[in-house]
Amino acid sequence: MQNWVGVVVAIAFVLQVSILAALFLTTRRTMQKLDKTVTDLNARAGPILTRVQILLDDTQPKISTMVSDAAHVVYLARGQAQKMDRVLTDAADRVRGQLLHLDRILTGTMEAVEDAGAQFKHSFWKPVQRASALVQGIKVGLDLLRSRKAAGSRNPESSAEQEEELFI
Repeated sequence: MQNWVGVVVAIAFVLQVSILAALFLTTRRTMQKLDKTVTDLNARAGPILTRVQILLDDTQPKISTMVSDAAHVVYLARGQAQKMDRVLTDAADRVRGQLLHLDRILTGTMEAVEDAGAQFKHSFWKPVQRASALVQGIKVGLDLLRSRKAAGSRNPESSAEQEEELFI
């Protein structure tokens, strides 16, 4: 029975060695294929990477200059914006002052026109009203005289009633 155990161990050992040998050969073939693929990739990518590196080396100073110029443009634009702000603020202050001055002038003018209107009303309309009242009085007096003449011939009592109506 011990022979059988030795045989089984020997068969297991041979089986393991053959599996390991197969794994070794498969791994070796895979490594060769991977090495060939990496070599091809390196052969193809190497020139591309070299060109990219050359391009970056050429454009890096230009990019640095562009960034520097952009920073300078932003600095100048900020300065111009600040100047523009000062100019517009000053202009707005001046316009505000001129508007206040114009408001005072217009207020004074309106007050003068109002005073002139009040004086015109007082100096012109009062005499016109008095003259109108005088004309109205004369008209009423003439109407009264006419009505007395016409009523005197008709009825003396109705003329007395008309006189009373005038005073009421």
